Order: sequence, then structure tokens, then C-alpha cells
Amino acid sequence: MSKRVLMVVTNHTKITDDHKTGLWLEEYAVPYNAFKEQGYDVKVTSIQGGEVPLDPNSIPEEEVKEWAEASEKLKDTAQLSKEDANGFDGIFLPGGHGTMFDFPENETLQYVLKQHAEQGNVIGSVCHGPSGLVYATYEDGTPIVSGKNVTGFSDSEEIAMNLDQHMPFMLETELKNKGGNYTKGEDWTPYAVRDGNLVTGQNPMSSEKAAEKMVEALKEKE
Repeated sequence: MSKRVLMVVTNHTKITDDHKTGLWLEEYAVPYNAFKEQGYDVKVTSIQGGEVPLDPNSIPEEEVKEWAEASEKLKDTAQLSKEDANGFDGIFLPGGHGTMFDFPENETLQYVLKQHAEQGNVIGSVCHGPSGLVYATYEDGTPIVSGKNVTGFSDSEEIAMNLDQHMPFMLETELKNKGGNYTKGEDWTPYAVRDGNLVTGQNPMSSEKAAEKMVEALKEKE
């Protein structure tokens, strides 16, 4: 039986009226390809369904042919539903600033994450994707990041982008507030952490490392 991986992406389109956002393409396409290369069945969903907005800054100047299949999947995504809580070996949350607005308090995503955590599935995310984890808990209310080694987009990287004042919260700070043992690499360099079935990556440059660690964790479930 091949592994089944659920990917959940953002539909949120703007930070301010003059600052558009969405999914950061690399953080989705690179892991998507990594999972497909392993022969995994990948289901791509989004919070609202339909076409997924891309952060304009994440669109390459020249088309990356290797990302064509992954990009095609974004044109008409299924809406995440509670049925996605079952039948998968893992769930992966790519980032993009959009996730800061529609991941944390989305009831369906929080329900799905809770069930995946309770089932012992692999939960992976990268950059702002871990924003979906800050309110995620086990059935007993324990945050799933509590006591776990985690990373995510750092406060210093957010400040460097001059977007800290526009965020609903600072991701690094909030992961720490939830009991996560947050660590990071140098700003804008690849850094990913795996703690058992929980995998997190720091920034867009960490997409490949996070995907590798996700695959590693999925293989250990065999």
C-alpha cells in the first residue's frame, strides 16, 4: 500500500490593501514532488477550495518545468473537510503569509490536525505553515507542539521583511508560548527539525529539507 499524504494550502490573498499574499509556491511544489517521487498518493486541498492564490513574490521569473504538475493541482482544489481526518499517513502544511490569516482558527483544519495527531500520523509544515499548529491540540487539550522541537518563520525574518506589524501574531513567539522548543538556523538559510512524527521547516529555503524529513518519518511508519 502506498502512503497517502494530505496537503493543505491557504486561500488568503492579502496582508494589506497594497500587499498581496497567498501560497508560497516553492514551499508547496518542492514537497509535492518529493512525495510523488516516493510513489505516495497526494491529495491537495485548500481551506476554501477552488483556485489557490499564489504570493506574487513566489512566482519564478521563468517557469520551473518540474513544478508544472504541482501547479496544475492548484487550479481547482478540493475544500478541506472533516473527512480528511482519516485515510492518510501524513499531513503537510506549506506556507506563505496567507496561512497566518486562515490556518490558525479554521475549525476544520484544527479538527483534522487533532485527528492526525491522535492517530500518530506524520505532521509536517514549513515557513508560515506552522501557523496551523499554534492552536492545534490533542483530544486532552495539550498543544501538539508542547515539549516538541520545532521551527518556523523566525521573528527576525518577519521583522526583516517589515511585515511584523501586519501579522496577527509572531510565529516564533507563539510556538514558544505553546510550549514548543523553538530553534532556528541563520536567517534565510535551510533549516528543518524533526521530532518524532512532527516535522517543521524555517523558511522557503527549507522546503526540501522539510520534505526529506517528512519522507524519512513516513518511511519509518512502514
